[in-house]
Amino acid sequence: MLPMREARLRREYVYRKSLEEKQKALEDDRKKVVDAVEGSKRIANHLKKDALSLQKGAEWGGQVNNVDNEYRWAGTKDPKVVLTTSRDPSSKLKMFAKEMKLMFPNAQRMNRGHYDVKHLVQACRANDVTDLIILTETRGRPDGLIVCHLPFGPTAYFNMSNVVMRHDVPERETVSEQYPHLVFHNMKSNLGLRFTSVLKHLFPVPKVSSKRIMSFTNSNDFISFRHHTVVVDGPDTSLKEIGPRFELRPYCLKLGTLENIAAAETEWQLRSFMRTSKKRQFLAAPQDIESDGEEEEMEE
Repeated sequence: MLPMREARLRREYVYRKSLEEKQKALEDDRKKVVDAVEGSKRIANHLKKDALSLQKGAEWGGQVNNVDNEYRWAGTKDPKVVLTTSRDPSSKLKMFAKEMKLMFPNAQRMNRGHYDVKHLVQACRANDVTDLIILTETRGRPDGLIVCHLPFGPTAYFNMSNVVMRHDVPERETVSEQYPHLVFHNMKSNLGLRFTSVLKHLFPVPKVSSKRIMSFTNSNDFISFRHHTVVVDGPDTSLKEIGPRFELRPYCLKLGTLENIAAAETEWQLRSFMRTSKKRQFLAAPQDIESDGEEEEMEE
């Protein structure tokens, strides 16, 4: 794909995406007006002027156009994932990259060498790669994960901590080549569902008989990853850990790809002043946070 054509397709995509966001905001206002009228509540001040027109438009139902959703073709064919590391990786990061490659069915691991990000993304696009994953490290310890969805984004950034590699997991099982079942727990907010889409579309659709399970469990905005296989021993069924295991904490989501990340729009970013409240969480739904708080009070 030529650079000029890439730029044109990207501009067209961003324009259509902006129209979709405007339509979504309009539908949200319509829903607020309808809920206020049906519940005999006051209409918000900023909606009073256009309340009648919004109420008339609501008779036709939701009109949000999802034709430009980045994952609209997900599930029609298996994802094609390329995994690489930051430049000059340590031996531990290389080993961790090999273990991560086993996690994603049909994934390919590429040595970074001296390739810059721009050439990596262009090569991935030319070979119909759906996602580019980059592992980063600090002082020989894996501490970062970047997921770039192609051809137009989004790009998600995660901090990684408490990494336990496969060879450190006691009595580990061998890695199956079956497509895994995915479990996402406590990620019901709009942002949580967004990161769920980013992560789940790295994996193909599994068969019902698959005994491989990967879980992403959110607790206080830290996503715990665990990799298990189902072991059937007569009438008993148990889970056996395969590894690796680690914690992910999302801190940024960009509406673009890595080669133009500086010019990409920021959809969400974790900032220091956003954690003003101890109870404020971004990935869990509000009702889930309240129920967790009630359980903690009962335990006390």
